[in-house]
Amino acid sequence: MKPFRILAPTLAALAALAALSGGSVQAQTVLTLSSWVPPTHSLTVTQQEWCAQLEQKTANKVKCNQLPRAVSAPPGTFDAVRNGLVDLSFTVQGYTPGRFVTTQIAEFPFLGDSAEATSVAFQRVYAKTPAMQDEHKGVKVLAVFTHGPGIVFNTKKPIVNLADLQGLKFRIGGGMVNEISKALGMNVTLKPAPESYELLSTGVMDGTLFPAESVESFKLDKIVKYSTTFPGGLYNTAFVFMMNQAKYDSLPPDVKKVVDELSGEVAARMMGKSWDKADRRSLAFMQAAGVQSNKADAAFVKTVTEKTDPLVDTWAKAAEAKGMKDPKKALADFRAEIKKL
Repeated sequence: MKPFRILAPTLAALAALAALSGGSVQAQTVLTLSSWVPPTHSLTVTQQEWCAQLEQKTANKVKCNQLPRAVSAPPGTFDAVRNGLVDLSFTVQGYTPGRFVTTQIAEFPFLGDSAEATSVAFQRVYAKTPAMQDEHKGVKVLAVFTHGPGIVFNTKKPIVNLADLQGLKFRIGGGMVNEISKALGMNVTLKPAPESYELLSTGVMDGTLFPAESVESFKLDKIVKYSTTFPGGLYNTAFVFMMNQAKYDSLPPDVKKVVDELSGEVAARMMGKSWDKADRRSLAFMQAAGVQSNKADAAFVKTVTEKTDPLVDTWAKAAEAKGMKDPKKALADFRAEIKKL
């Protein structure tokens, strides 16, 4: 009995200590972040800024841990988040062909010149479109967003009309841009953005379709020689910013509330605004690097419009098959929302 009498108070003391400290131990949740673009890229930086706001607004109940390298190649990121390999990340829906159809609404030509406007409008469409939400089942969508207007870059010659696009090999990211480039008769290969430097520097590809920001982010200023811009962009790219669903479900109610407050249009606006800033900086960067810029004239824009307009019908049928109601009206409303913003 004597050993028990000595041990019992010790156990009681330890239990009391655990009770006092348990609150602080349980209070902090660590969220792991993964990014497949460089640390200085606006996507990586904005994801970290979002997380910093989450930490601040939850009084440090949440801590974010940026992983030193991506947990997956870009096309596998959605499943990496869904399966719990990482808690937070983003991806391009078009990197997995056929999986996401409704989100291609944000990828048509000539949508707008501001990533912030297109991102917020895209998020508004997403919020009221169940078919879009169904395509993202398995993760907690924090926001959908877009990059800035798509530009044609190449290493060979100025591109000022449709004929100039022929005979060159282009890297593209997938999604609607794949259909756009095919409609224009371009020779394209589907590859993730981080592979662009190697593809262009080795001559495997002659050009790439990118927003302005990417020339600086992927260090292409010494490789690309020519750019062609279009009013509103030749194309756009849809993204999703997401959290592992089980991790979200496990958060305390007060932390969930903050996550929700920072999601939707708040996160979409953050991503878009950051991209606009990076685009402006990169345009100046390209000018300093001597990249020759050409603006598509009215005749070139008219040709592109005629070639790509039929894609709306094709997409609308595919989106309807995915359960989206009246896709053409949704696209018209989306364009109107962008102009309003």
